[in-house]
Amino acid sequence: LLAPRVLASRRAGLASMTLEISPPDGFVWGVNLDEGSLPPPSPPPSAALLFDCDGVLVETEELHRVAYNMAFEEFGLQIAGAPVVWSKEYYSFLANTVGGGKPKMRYHFTGLGAPEGARTHQDTAKVWPAPTARGGAVPADEAAGMALVDELQDFKTECYKQLVTKAGPRPGVLALMDSAIAAPGIAVGICSASTRGGFEKVVDAVVGQERLARLDVVIAGDDVSHKKPHPEIYDVAAQRLGLSSADCVVVEDSIVGLRAAKAANMRCVITYTPETQAEDFYAEGADAKLLDFSSGVEVGALFSPEGAVLPELLPGVRDPRP
Repeated sequence: LLAPRVLASRRAGLASMTLEISPPDGFVWGVNLDEGSLPPPSPPPSAALLFDCDGVLVETEELHRVAYNMAFEEFGLQIAGAPVVWSKEYYSFLANTVGGGKPKMRYHFTGLGAPEGARTHQDTAKVWPAPTARGGAVPADEAAGMALVDELQDFKTECYKQLVTKAGPRPGVLALMDSAIAAPGIAVGICSASTRGGFEKVVDAVVGQERLARLDVVIAGDDVSHKKPHPEIYDVAAQRLGLSSADCVVVEDSIVGLRAAKAANMRCVITYTPETQAEDFYAEGADAKLLDFSSGVEVGALFSPEGAVLPELLPGVRDPRP
């Protein structure tokens, strides 16, 4: 039997949709279903709530750190005879300095790729490591170094996939997502800098396929050319939804994500973690910050009943400004 796949979004506004049937030879047959066989389309969205994934939907930063260290150990990475290991404190610095896994490693081994004016850290190696379990040759140039980074990232992703299956959602975030999905005129999406391999494991385990199918836009790091803090991922989301940046609210957890949202000219709520709570998110432009949504935050704290972004986000719930 051939398995059909219906292509349509929650608010696609289509008069018809295509039923894709994939036969064994790999061709795709399209069968058009006429307007009478479809439910009436939803109106186009007037605003959007966009969630980052790691650190927002689920506390995964420690899992990422453990997975990187597993990869470093597998490859036998050493610098000056000492093993390469990222501490919790140093990984927190990396997560708030450079977006994406490969850029983090490139920055650690070269000191390159951080935004202008970014803080530095004494643990940044600024030298390529020797993969002692894979031949031991130190990369001779940037190209060889990035080839090693590619291999490390692939192994790290496989480690992460195994670790993340045990992760759970951060308090209150799925209730907020459900509230937004149910709200007329509010589009909902996920915009993650993670590679799709690791990202899919997170959303499958935490968000769930039923909820995921009701989202309006889902973008992973592989889908864009530039990593956060570049605004591309949020620019693309707004474009796909047909919205202006002023109509979008982003939920992030790090300085890097906040900078991406603000560079896209979007409002941004920060749900920080114990590792990032000391960061001055308000000085970087956050519209609101709080530890999590455990107090029962719903979509009405961000958008009006008419679907407009509120002038003040999370009043009475957010942390006070200094």
